[in-house]
Amino acid sequence: MKIYDVSMEIYEDMIVYKNKQEKRPKLRVAKDYITGNSYESVITMEMHTGTHIDAPLHMIEGGKTIDSIGLEKLIRKCKVLDLTGVEDRITEEVLKEKEIQKGDFILLKTRNSFAKEFDFKFVYLEKSGAEYLKDVGVEGVGIDALGIERDQPSHETHKILLGQGVIIIEGLQLKEVEEGEYTLYAPPLKIRNVEAAPARVILIKEDSL
Repeated sequence: MKIYDVSMEIYEDMIVYKNKQEKRPKLRVAKDYITGNSYESVITMEMHTGTHIDAPLHMIEGGKTIDSIGLEKLIRKCKVLDLTGVEDRITEEVLKEKEIQKGDFILLKTRNSFAKEFDFKFVYLEKSGAEYLKDVGVEGVGIDALGIERDQPSHETHKILLGQGVIIIEGLQLKEVEEGEYTLYAPPLKIRNVEAAPARVILIKEDSL
């Protein structure tokens, strides 16, 4: 059995969406061994910083919140698809080359996983790709970018997927993960009535017999 931690590390100078300063986490020491007899820290960060899961409320008014997503939907089998040859966008045509079935939870591995700084031209899931996945009937989609879409003013990709109840994971780190089937462990923080939450996402590859 091999375990892959495919989550982003959280620290103040980490990569954030479009390098926006307001998206950078803030950490401070609340108590140390000089001021007390224990060490305690405080973190302030956006729900969409680092590896996180989007719930429908993120893009759909009145949509379901992150605490409504059952754990069985985030602890399950998944498929990693190697799309590192895609230069710009993941379309229906690209996805049709892969074996995707109804009920799948797919993770999209692209050149994004190899970036060492924020790439304003990151590979994203284009509208036609989202429509295709919705029509196939996937249950979840993860991507190795801090956004599943890029510069789509109406946020079509998010709305197509979230409107169908498809779970979205953003900010994965799939550099070391080969295409194939894995067991996914991706429970988000249990925060009430919010549109997203950070997650520590783990993939497990079982030993071949």
